[in-house]
Amino acid sequence: MEINEFIKNFVDQFDDLELADVTPETVMRDLDEWSSMIGLSLLNMAEKEYGVTLTFAELRHAITVQNLFDTIAKKQQ
Repeated sequence: MEINEFIKNFVDQFDDLELADVTPETVMRDLDEWSSMIGLSLLNMAEKEYGVTLTFAELRHAITVQNLFDTIAKKQQ
């Protein structure tokens, strides 16, 4: 799994977010479109794209896109 591919999949969960607006350091909850529905979409993405089941607590503890990437990558091992 590569961070750039992950960011593309992350951005795809949003309606109006541009790929250029997201970096590994992006704080997810600071994004204008962030909502609990986006959170659920990210949990679904983790399972469908990466075969990883995340808990709500794991999502809540992931502050940045990099944190979420790292959490998913660790669970894949």
